[in-house]
Amino acid sequence: MLLEYGAGLAGLVLVTVNPAYQPKELRYVLSQSRASGVFYTPEFRGNPMEASLQEVLPSLPDIREVVSLADFEAFLASSDPDTPLPEVDPSDPAQIQYTSGTTGFPKGAYLHHRGITNNARFVAERLGVGPGDAYLNPMPLFHTGGCVIGVLGPVQCRAALVNLVQFDPGLLLELVESERGTHLLAVPTMLIAAMEQPEFATRDLSSLSTVCSGGSTVPADLVRRIESTLGVQFSIIYGQTEASPGITLMRPDDSPEDKANTLGPVLPQTELKVIDPETGETVPVGTSGELCARGYLVMLGYFEMPEKSAETIDAEGWLHTGDLVSMDERGYTSITGRLRDMIIRGGENIYPREIEELLFEHPKVADVAVVGLPDSKWGEIVGAFVRDADPDDPASDGELHRYCREHLAPHKTPKAWYRMPEFPLTPSGKIQKFVLRERWEKGDFSG
Repeated sequence: MLLEYGAGLAGLVLVTVNPAYQPKELRYVLSQSRASGVFYTPEFRGNPMEASLQEVLPSLPDIREVVSLADFEAFLASSDPDTPLPEVDPSDPAQIQYTSGTTGFPKGAYLHHRGITNNARFVAERLGVGPGDAYLNPMPLFHTGGCVIGVLGPVQCRAALVNLVQFDPGLLLELVESERGTHLLAVPTMLIAAMEQPEFATRDLSSLSTVCSGGSTVPADLVRRIESTLGVQFSIIYGQTEASPGITLMRPDDSPEDKANTLGPVLPQTELKVIDPETGETVPVGTSGELCARGYLVMLGYFEMPEKSAETIDAEGWLHTGDLVSMDERGYTSITGRLRDMIIRGGENIYPREIEELLFEHPKVADVAVVGLPDSKWGEIVGAFVRDADPDDPASDGELHRYCREHLAPHKTPKAWYRMPEFPLTPSGKIQKFVLRERWEKGDFSG
């Protein structure tokens, strides 16, 4: 967190990196962002991060500085305290946050100071965070949910920030009790894990007043369970990295019906519209269409990807979210589907194309489709539907799993594997993923 604020004051662009990344993923992010320095921890949750970094450094000539956070105090002591700080404009870039694209490798959302600071403040204010409160932040700091809403929000409302270095459900409950936590933002998977802890019933959680969740679909039953069990007001946030990240946020005192069926109203200083994806025309109230947002929160674009930026932000400044919603007469929106086939697993955005391209490289895989499958714990899990190159000599599920883990972070590796003699196709020859998902939900597959 000190590094985040220091980079902002120094006018440096912070590039956040998922600590679960493997060398291939790490190389891409550091190379595409043209990063000139790296701060790292030697190891995190069994991932040898220092070893991964050393493996990729020879192919990254732009890297000038490599600093272990284990030596952070020495690094600070080596600086000149009289070095003047630059003037930083609100429109200057502050962060590059990588969010996987619908095709190929992740895209770097180029976020500016005005966007992330104001978005964090608006979210905190709507959640009722104020002086003397204690805001618990179990969200990872490489996410906008963690390092924008979590880190930049409470300080602007003069609340204490209680940060979890890594999510642990038992520790979260302990900190709510010991620090008298009042506000909590966590994805549904975290909340479910916390309520499943044996000590949940014995912890004093009476200080909690507001719990907010998002990042994936929040089931109505979970909303009711949290409000009734904890005696708190529940809120739901909807957004995406490209929007700094919050777009809509449920008011804590909204009705149970709205909490169960909508995403709530738009955040301040933001315009929304719902359009026909084919014509671009605004659709009538209650009609499904693509949600678009405009205002201070929209990113500068995707770093050094002008064509991808133009596909996402139109000439009038509207950010096209790719999500299908309907809007009622009050401006409350409800998700009806996705234009893109993104998978959201426990709040992590996963795009199938990256996984599919990797599996296509395996000599025993002729064709593959990666699909998000409903899961009560994670919201969705990654399912891989594979057509074998030689049905008499297929790769085992374990072999394909190990192959993916050599190149991908654990959350991207498919959990469920299914064999397909042939795929359902569109007239143009594209795999109909929605058919695969529908058939899976009907129980047509086992594995």
